[in-house]
Amino acid sequence: MILVNFIIVLGILIFVHELGHFLVAKWMGVRVEKFSLGFGPKLIGRQIGETEYLLSAFPLGGYVKMFGEGGFSEIELIEQEYERDGAKDKGMVPYSLPDHEKERSFAHKSIPQRMAIVFAGPLFNMVFAWLLLVSIYLTGVPLLDARIGEVLADRPAAVAGIQKGDLITAVNGQSVRDWDGFSKLVGQAGGPVTITITRSAQTISYTMTPTTTTTKNLFGESVKKPVIGVSPSYQYTTTRYGLFEAIQAGNAKAVEVTSLTFLSLVKLVEGVVPLNSLGGPMMIADMANKAAKTGGASFMMLLAVVSINLGILNLMPIPVLDGGHLLFYSIEAIIRRPVPQKVREYAQQAGMLVLIAMMVLAFYNDIMRYFINTKL
Repeated sequence: MILVNFIIVLGILIFVHELGHFLVAKWMGVRVEKFSLGFGPKLIGRQIGETEYLLSAFPLGGYVKMFGEGGFSEIELIEQEYERDGAKDKGMVPYSLPDHEKERSFAHKSIPQRMAIVFAGPLFNMVFAWLLLVSIYLTGVPLLDARIGEVLADRPAAVAGIQKGDLITAVNGQSVRDWDGFSKLVGQAGGPVTITITRSAQTISYTMTPTTTTTKNLFGESVKKPVIGVSPSYQYTTTRYGLFEAIQAGNAKAVEVTSLTFLSLVKLVEGVVPLNSLGGPMMIADMANKAAKTGGASFMMLLAVVSINLGILNLMPIPVLDGGHLLFYSIEAIIRRPVPQKVREYAQQAGMLVLIAMMVLAFYNDIMRYFINTKL
């Protein structure tokens, strides 16, 4: 079942990513020769129109193959076409593509058009994640209640008169929907706060000044945080949002996950986040399995988070990735000529080595995590 959930998660996200390249390429008039989920040997294939749709053996990726995608010279494009058509007389090959073939060639599209096709993959991942997040808030998301489970003695909340079981409804006049929202408002206050609670159908407000404590953030760094000395009751409620509220909440969550992903990459480079925290296919499979058991909202949230990560990682300026191609096209726009083929080849080889190293590290971390968790 773990493998099934993993394939479902990865298959959906790869399909969305490649669909972005495919649709924008078709919109730009480029002939798409192959659309494959997975890579390696073909398992299933079907020709529909000018495109062959494939399901390939290895599910860790996918690709869209476009006519002229390799940045071929015109003569190479012509020879490729003649070979496909079975022509044998190479001496009869013309020295320029017919105009109708140039219109279908990726290599003959303008730089903005090529960049749009390449950028479409990561963009579709981001848009897909946003749609998932909005859908989650529309259909109902489990939120930790802003109900107090414990009040620490001699802390601001206890001194003010807040009690166990009180339900926090507002901070400084701003309504509170869940515990996370309450914590954020207290953290942003920067001074005294007025906490509004309901107790036995009564609404009561208390004003207090938070104290500062040192805690660890997601990256293990020590940070100072204002607190009033309360902890949650750990009761969850499924909350549904209206359309406008769901869009706002989806926007906020998408920005939060995107920012956190970028920050994680920066912390990784700085050495704050250890390399052994990187996860690979086994980690994704485990997360997918747990999310599937928890319920639809958790599974959709996992899809959204991984989709955002996939979109951002693909935009990294590493040759072979979409970001590497965008970098080459940007250089081409500046110097007004394509980056030399040899330079691209060497850069792609270096990029491939980087990706292989990252994959090996991720697999190693997955295996070590498995042995630690199973205590073998």
